[in-house]
Amino acid sequence: MPMDTDRLINGSFGELWEDGQWLDNVDSVTAEVAIEKINVKVAGTRWEGHKVIGLSGTGTVSGYKVTSKMIQQQIWAAGDRGVPTTTELIAKLDDPESYGHERVRLLNVKYDKVTLANYTVGEVVKEETPFTFTRFELLDPIEA
Repeated sequence: MPMDTDRLINGSFGELWEDGQWLDNVDSVTAEVAIEKINVKVAGTRWEGHKVIGLSGTGTVSGYKVTSKMIQQQIWAAGDRGVPTTTELIAKLDDPESYGHERVRLLNVKYDKVTLANYTVGEVVKEETPFTFTRFELLDPIEA
């Protein structure tokens, strides 16, 4: 039986929320957890075991530049001796035709870089901002 292509999840129905505010200028989001493992020799077998010893969350937000909020929030708030801003992101994907609906809450988000200037004459300005996070939660999509 062939796959029902209407049920494929369309990224056009993705949203990103930061501290309760919808970031409507965002057009791409990735968030991943890298699993750090060590190899363990196991007696009685040639197979090597693997022990999880750490997790690391990273991601990227991309979108159209519409304000200077990122510069103001990250650079001016931290200053030379200030504390970097920590935030929370919720990535929502809710295609009405698909079976897949999800919301992922990223906690303790810290941006890794802030673009101060980036433009090309005749082109719309886009920004890409990498970040790290230390925890995540899968949320019930109905609570949106």
